[in-house]
Amino acid sequence: MPDTSAAALADRAATSAKPPFLGFGLGLRHQHYDEILSGNPPIDWFEVISENYMLPGGQPLRTLDRICERYPVVMHGVSMSIASTAPPNFEYLQALKDLAGRVEPKWVSDHLCWTGVHGKNLHDLLPIPYTREALDHIVGRVQLVQDFLGRAIVLENVSTYVQFSNSEMTEWEFLSELSRRSGCWLLFDVNNVYVSAFNHGYDPLTFLNGIPADRVVQFHMAGHSHMGTHIIDTHDHPVCEDVWELYAAALKRFGRVSTMIERDDNIPPLDELLLEVARTREMAEKILPRCTQAE
Repeated sequence: MPDTSAAALADRAATSAKPPFLGFGLGLRHQHYDEILSGNPPIDWFEVISENYMLPGGQPLRTLDRICERYPVVMHGVSMSIASTAPPNFEYLQALKDLAGRVEPKWVSDHLCWTGVHGKNLHDLLPIPYTREALDHIVGRVQLVQDFLGRAIVLENVSTYVQFSNSEMTEWEFLSELSRRSGCWLLFDVNNVYVSAFNHGYDPLTFLNGIPADRVVQFHMAGHSHMGTHIIDTHDHPVCEDVWELYAAALKRFGRVSTMIERDDNIPPLDELLLEVARTREMAEKILPRCTQAE
């Protein structure tokens, strides 16, 4: 079992070097492979969906190899199921580790959620109760995964549509304590905060201000579907103005954080997404003038 002593926890936080600032990037989608490889689009880095490349061989993996020769890459998963009570899937973790060895990503991320039960992947990012029992359980799971992969991982806040009545703390308190105790870093999804805040009736700035600034290493920016009474995190629209405003607040709070545009459905031409990437860069330049160059 992972060592959860106070000394071990302090060591984890102290020895894990913070990932570098990469600049302003885009989620890599197959619709744009040819245009990326045949040109030189103004993108600093790409985020790839880990599971799309975890099978050995094939054209997607060969294409990814070519992308990695030209751009920094981070890996973002959707099936780690870090909050599950099922035994860890070591076959999945080994495939993830093998891909990381090939890609050499700047970091590996996934979501604070569970995605399956009894051996079945439900292909959704499912919510958890924010209790001390759940926190202890997930801290242990994160430490196990980090030990297996040989690196600290990055965990993202998910959009939620229901809340548990037995939660003992807020989502931002849970994330903060999880990062402190496990040594994992945080991916602050600006759109997800906006979506959850609307759905549950709290101020998104309260969430933003409740997260430790020194633990956030990435921002996600994405669109959603506003249904009137609730918002669904669909990633099939451009980023809305309210989320851009929240991004500005996040820049002021967290400073230089690698930022990317995430689009998963109704994929537009690359040029349209480059306009949103450019806007993230322009806003950062205006708010944080030294934030425009990757280190």
